[in-house]
This record gives sequence, structure tokens and C-alpha cells, in this order.
Amino acid sequence: MSKILAKKIRMTQLWRNDAVLPVTVLSYCGLEAQLPAFTELTPGMKVRISGTSKGKGYQGVVKRHGFHGGPKSHGQKNRLRAPGSIGSTAPQRVIKGRRMAGHMGAVRVTVRNLTVVAVDAEARTISVRGAVPGMRGSKIEIRQATALSTKS
Repeated sequence: MSKILAKKIRMTQLWRNDAVLPVTVLSYCGLEAQLPAFTELTPGMKVRISGTSKGKGYQGVVKRHGFHGGPKSHGQKNRLRAPGSIGSTAPQRVIKGRRMAGHMGAVRVTVRNLTVVAVDAEARTISVRGAVPGMRGSKIEIRQATALSTKS
């Protein structure tokens, strides 16, 4: 199966076997020639979905990298969400790759092994169990999960 272009519509819930399934509803927006590939999708099939994640702008190290920050007490007044030390004295420079504050999000993300819950060929929609990268209305790519992506 080649890649299928779709658009993220919304997240919702489905009731199946007395359990709530969080699903993302996607709308087909590819070419008419690729429509047969869309109809090949069946419930229970595993897919990989790629898209652009939500942009979060300029963020500090606590939100961007999960730093713990400094203590609230012991004389600390304004160092609660600061990164702390950024290196040793010896090299007298900052080593490349140091995790610091900066732009977060708005990058290509691939989520593997999502399960197709329902396919509606007439409405050209597909429901996928779980979260899909991006905001509502963003374009995504759907591909069938390969055997290599199921290994962990």
C-alpha cells in the first residue's frame, strides 16, 4: 500500500464492548487514483501516520526537555525553572548538543502501530485508535505498518 493523504478532522470516542476507545477521525483528501488504496484499509489493520506536530513556540528547558528545575527554598528566589550548570570549567565553552531553551514542536512526527477502527467509504473517513500528530485540519500521511516497525 502506498501512502495515502488525509486530513485530521477531530478526536472523539467510540463505545465498543462496554469500553471507551479514543479515536481520531481522518478524512481522505488524496487523488482519485489513490482512492482504491484508501478502500483497502480494513478495521484491525496497523498503520503508520506521519504529520507535522503542533508548534509550541519558544519554550524553556522544563517544558522542552523535562528538566526538574531548582529548589523552591534554601535561598533560591528566581531559579525555579532555570537549567542550572551548562558545563564544566575545563573546555571553557559550551559543548555542542547541550539541551537548552528554544523552539519546540512544528516538526515531522511519525506514530507507528495505530489500529484502524472503522472505515466509511461513502463519507471517505477513517477512524484510527489513538492520537495523530498535528492540529485539526492538518494534512497527514497514512502508510501500512511494516514488519520492521513492530519490533521494539
